[in-house]
Amino acid sequence: MVDFKQILSVSLILFSVIDILGSIPIIINLRKKVGHIQSEKATIVAGILMVAFLLVGKSILNLFGIGVEDFAIAGALIIFALGAEMILGIELFKPDPNATASASIVPIAFPLIAGAGTLTTILTLKAEFEQINIAIGILLNLIFVYVVLKSTSWLEQKLGKTGVDVLRRIFGIILLSIAVKIFKTNAFPLVGG
Repeated sequence: MVDFKQILSVSLILFSVIDILGSIPIIINLRKKVGHIQSEKATIVAGILMVAFLLVGKSILNLFGIGVEDFAIAGALIIFALGAEMILGIELFKPDPNATASASIVPIAFPLIAGAGTLTTILTLKAEFEQINIAIGILLNLIFVYVVLKSTSWLEQKLGKTGVDVLRRIFGIILLSIAVKIFKTNAFPLVGG
């Protein structure tokens, strides 16, 4: 059932994890190196990955005998690491400057947009939210991602380096809080049961 509160929550969580605004410096740098980034192609490929993981991610877990709660806890740890990365200003992913031909797919679509953190979060969200609301949240984020990819130069001028850094740290704190909540929600039933 469509629930606007759930859609808003999912959209904000995915927005924080995808962190397309925090990725603007990487995207701008890639654009300078390769000349052009295909925003449509990057958005479509990322969308296919995210929706596929939403639909069959649980089946893949079942093949390995992993429960959604177990995956949610692992996801919470990854989200926590992503948040810490954003707050501390460290960079774990460094784009390959030699990958000029497919820069729209790697690293833009994967792993910047639909990376391990995003895919883990999508599956983790299934423990708390309806699938239709997650799908709508994914779609809303993809629209935003597309707009950002199309206007990175303009955003760079408007936000400036300080603005991008502040946004990155704010979303880092939000991610840490989300990670703690997901961990508490899913860890206590496992320990208690």
